[in-house]
Amino acid sequence: MNPSARQLLVRIRLMTWIVIVGLVLSGVTAIPLETELDLLARMLGVEQLSPEQAPSGLAQWILKVREGLRETNARHPFMAYGTDWLAFAHIVIAIGFIGALRDPVRNQWLFQFGLIACFLVIPWALILGGLRGIPFYWRLIDCSFGVFGAIPLWLAQRWTKQLEETHKFRPG
Repeated sequence: MNPSARQLLVRIRLMTWIVIVGLVLSGVTAIPLETELDLLARMLGVEQLSPEQAPSGLAQWILKVREGLRETNARHPFMAYGTDWLAFAHIVIAIGFIGALRDPVRNQWLFQFGLIACFLVIPWALILGGLRGIPFYWRLIDCSFGVFGAIPLWLAQRWTKQLEETHKFRPG
């Protein structure tokens, strides 16, 4: 039994909202990095340790990044402007997906665009992360954003095609 046009629209919009919320959260969390690293260190119980004193690889990495970020922010605060723009880009891309909420058939190219971006996260993280000395396990965490981001985009794209073909749903 095929879902109705209304059911498909609800599903498509739910997946689109998941993408929008994920992009906005990724964006706004790119700004308070030092605070977030302090919180992670506190959660791991290592906030008073140096990276060399850390009991695990993850704790050592969190402390090393926190130390590097603190030093950079203290000496060169303008460097944080790059992550401010990263946040801005995420939010602007999220705003673009409003078009898919309004008219998913006409704007189904957004789902394709998002899927391409999610696919590109994987080589981007693996190659550039390797060049920048990012631990492999952390690069896999970065890759997971591409994998998990692709799921709602793929579903939305699939249901949009179904809406267009089965229900002769046309843009406009």
